[in-house]
Amino acid sequence: MDVELVLRSTRVITPEGTRAASVAVSGGKITAVLAHDAEVPDGARLEDLGDDVLLPGLVDTHVHVNDPGRAEWEGFWTATRAAAAGGITTLVDMPLNSLPPTTTAANLRTKQDVARSKAHIDVGFWGGALPDNVRDLKPLHDAGVYGFKCFLSPSGVDEFPHLNQDQLAASMAEIAGFGADGGLLIVHAEDPHELDAAPHKSGPKYTDYLDTRPRVSEDVAIEGLIAQAKRLGARIHVLHLSSSDALPLIAAAKREGVKLTVETCPHYLTLTAEEVPDGASEFKCCPPIREAANQDLLWAALADGTIDCVVTDHSPSTADLKTDDFATAWGGISGLQLSLPAIWTEARKRGHSLEDVVRWMSTRTSELVGLDQKGAIEAGRDADFAVLAPDETFTVDPAELQHRNRVTAYAGKTLSGVVKSTWLRGERILHGGEFSEPAGRLLERNN
Repeated sequence: MDVELVLRSTRVITPEGTRAASVAVSGGKITAVLAHDAEVPDGARLEDLGDDVLLPGLVDTHVHVNDPGRAEWEGFWTATRAAAAGGITTLVDMPLNSLPPTTTAANLRTKQDVARSKAHIDVGFWGGALPDNVRDLKPLHDAGVYGFKCFLSPSGVDEFPHLNQDQLAASMAEIAGFGADGGLLIVHAEDPHELDAAPHKSGPKYTDYLDTRPRVSEDVAIEGLIAQAKRLGARIHVLHLSSSDALPLIAAAKREGVKLTVETCPHYLTLTAEEVPDGASEFKCCPPIREAANQDLLWAALADGTIDCVVTDHSPSTADLKTDDFATAWGGISGLQLSLPAIWTEARKRGHSLEDVVRWMSTRTSELVGLDQKGAIEAGRDADFAVLAPDETFTVDPAELQHRNRVTAYAGKTLSGVVKSTWLRGERILHGGEFSEPAGRLLERNN
């Protein structure tokens, strides 16, 4: 196939490391990674990026788009623009906060119909596991969802109830039977009994809110989840880990061969409880942002592989739901556009490389959902790229965010790493703050 495009940089992040290279693209695919000074084939267009870093487009597997039904909270048009602005070229949408939730094959089709004309990047979908929809899980799997989300404690929306231990076992057993390797169950792991036993406090003090969601609620939930997975031979993924106390349990389960993966989020790795002002519910999420000492242990676990990947858990709402009472404010952090610079800013302080960031936010997230065509710059993969100026800094101005509701816990922070352009299958979809028309595809597990 004739080469259509060559992207050249002195710093290209490949599976073999960072090197000067020219990346050849044809038909939306990477056809070769060549020497930096390789001759440009006749008819090919050269994009010389100089010293800016060429990295694979990020893959964010934890995003609440909320469309349809709560599109005033976010929406596919705004969410995918924000993602593109942050160097993310693929996202996987969570099944709740939209109406209807993605809990049947028919509801999946409804969501796909809404997303199809609005997606600036590629979009896949999770299904949902509810107390009464075990019979719907196989049709959803066959329709192409990447796995199934469940809660072990109340989700915050009535249409997506949580599972008790018997219901968890029933859903887990069903999903484990899908295909040779079994389907994937992804779990919001907080124990409802521990949450009920915690102090019930309201008001603007963040320390009071932190008391209402103690680490033990995560620890107990994860311990029970691991026991169920071990008994059933199921494949499970722990969502948005915030409690460092659970890390020994997770490490032991992995050593024992439990099919377990774990994610954490930029807000747990870059923000601390000590810095949250009273009444600032833009910092509220569930489980919560914890103390600096806890954060240090999460970074260590990410470095040694106990934690597999970093995703945003982008969970926006309208600004009026972010009241100054932590008990009643909506719990969710909006982070799509800022996740790469937020993580890079902190990672470099801690001695990590951009190669590490790519592994956590692109390669391993692609592997989690089986997106073999994403997550790396090598021949045969989709030509999805982010171009990053890693040493340039900017101060976060909410007015410049693409999210529908420009509420952010990062307001006023100075971050390193400016996304200069974003590419999807060899086409530039963002450059100089200007977006192309939506060119994203809807992805299915089977394709």
